[in-house]
Amino acid sequence: MKADPKVQRRLLDLQAIDTTLAQLAHRRRSLPEKAELEGLARELSAMEDERVRAQVAVDDLDRDIARLEKDIEQVRARKDKDQARLTAGSGPARELEALQHEMVSLNRRQGDLEDAELELMEQRETAQGVLDGVEGRLAETRDRRAAAEQRRDETLAEIAKEEEFKRSARKPLAADLPGDLVALYDKIREDTGLGAALFTGGRCGGCRLELSGADLARIRKAAPDDVVRCEDCRRIMVRTNESGL
Repeated sequence: MKADPKVQRRLLDLQAIDTTLAQLAHRRRSLPEKAELEGLARELSAMEDERVRAQVAVDDLDRDIARLEKDIEQVRARKDKDQARLTAGSGPARELEALQHEMVSLNRRQGDLEDAELELMEQRETAQGVLDGVEGRLAETRDRRAAAEQRRDETLAEIAKEEEFKRSARKPLAADLPGDLVALYDKIREDTGLGAALFTGGRCGGCRLELSGADLARIRKAAPDDVVRCEDCRRIMVRTNESGL
């Protein structure tokens, strides 16, 4: 294949744009925020499980406390009823004496229930503290996630803007070059990541290998408009005044 030396040199400009585009694509794939967000997602999932367990503990205690409150109210109602009958003093003495014994028993029962309720309320206070702590950490982690998402989105927008600028510069440049040369360049670039490289100091700028004497002789004999390629990496080697031939 042949191409004017000036045209071949423009391949280096095309490659510079494609290298930048490849770097931008790599930057998008390897954003630090991506790994950070994945880690935060795992943290949030674990903390959400912890929050559910803490909420269940509080709800269970609330249910037990409500049950005790109901029992205490029933005891109080029974005491009020017995006390009213004792105050009225009506009925046989034996029945009144039984009511007095029942009042003693009800007082004891009420005390036991209130002690149990107090213990449960202390447990609930502790459980609520655990729940509040988990919810606080959840809120903090969600804030961290939102900040990481904002940084990610801002970086992605910046990358997209730079890609658009580079692609808009690439299109007319590629269109102005011979179609067969661009097709060869694109095929090599798709296979190796680099389609054309500067030949300088006896080395291929693509694979960085120093050419043997026979290869150097081949390149020296090539016409200026010959499109020469590296025997090792098959990339197009662009010759300029820096090539030292």
